[in-house]
Amino acid sequence: ATPALRHGYLTALGWAFTLFNSVRMAAYLPTVWAIHTSRDSSQHSLWTWCTWFGANLTMALWLRERNGGRFDRAAAVNLGNATMCGVTVLLIVWFRF
Repeated sequence: ATPALRHGYLTALGWAFTLFNSVRMAAYLPTVWAIHTSRDSSQHSLWTWCTWFGANLTMALWLRERNGGRFDRAAAVNLGNATMCGVTVLLIVWFRF
């Protein structure tokens, strides 16, 4: 592939990643809202949400380290997903215990 084609592909891929992962952050809201309004977190796995929180957080930190200590778009998106998973974990814990 030509350098221009490769650059265009990488640019499009970067924006697609950002778009879909940003939408994913919004996709957490129905679960957060359902737990909050029902005050019942029994149907949600604390183990699963803690795993997703840890995976997103460590990916954000790993990407930051791979980028010379700077947060790029990918690291920021993973940090946002970790935040939403963390909010869900807190709600599960709050209403379960």
